[in-house]
Amino acid sequence: MSAVPADRLLITVAPTGAETTKADCPQLPTTLEELVATAKECEAAGAAMIHVHIRDDEHRPTLDLGRLTDTVTALKESTDLVVQLSTGGSVHDPLESRLKVLDAEPDSCSLTMGTTNFGDDVFLNPWPFVCELYQLSQDRGVVPEFELFDLGQVHALNRLLERYGLPAGGKVHVDLVMGVPGGMNGTTDALVAAVRDLPAATTSWSATGIGRSTLAVMLASLSKGGHLRVGMEDVLTLSRGVPVESNAQLVQRAVEVGQLAQRTPMTPDEARSLLGLDNLR
Repeated sequence: MSAVPADRLLITVAPTGAETTKADCPQLPTTLEELVATAKECEAAGAAMIHVHIRDDEHRPTLDLGRLTDTVTALKESTDLVVQLSTGGSVHDPLESRLKVLDAEPDSCSLTMGTTNFGDDVFLNPWPFVCELYQLSQDRGVVPEFELFDLGQVHALNRLLERYGLPAGGKVHVDLVMGVPGGMNGTTDALVAAVRDLPAATTSWSATGIGRSTLAVMLASLSKGGHLRVGMEDVLTLSRGVPVESNAQLVQRAVEVGQLAQRTPMTPDEARSLLGLDNLR
């Protein structure tokens, strides 16, 4: 496929996450049926990639390989979305289980570039684990999305690419995760600093603002030519006191804001080209 036009906007939806409980948010998609229905709605609304966390029968976060494999299969059968599995899981998942996520054969995987204080918890990503996961993604032909929670992780990405070369597919796609208590602020200044220091090999980047930073980060990313990640993993209100009803609602808002910036939602096929998945066929 030819180069993706510069006015295209990659919208990734992160529909579930690992932090919010079903009891606190009944509209959160936690079953496979709910996740597939959400994926279809979000694709129709303008999303091109889905970032997936899964839950067990009690709606608790899990990295069960059978469930992950069934989820990837169902999403690929039901949609054209690029399927990205989280290798972060929940902050309590052991490193060994997180490495096995790639056995489910997703198109893409998240790859967080360092350890981060995550509220009262610690999201553990030691350097040897990062290196092992990256090399595994290269061997398996899974395209990583490098998740960066602070400026130190931006510089760690430079170090990783210098040591091990380009990812599978030859493209470098980054997501700036902003506004996490313990990570970089969800502000324009922080985004500009992070984008300034991205490796020269970076071919595309997106940003997501957690909670109340959602709109500020969305607008800052669009102003810098970046892409967007939205979803109920990251925010549960549209505005103060107004709960999100569905992930498709958040995708649609991203589409509308993108249109103001004269950006057109990317198709899944265009996303595959952007991310280098076309080069792995």
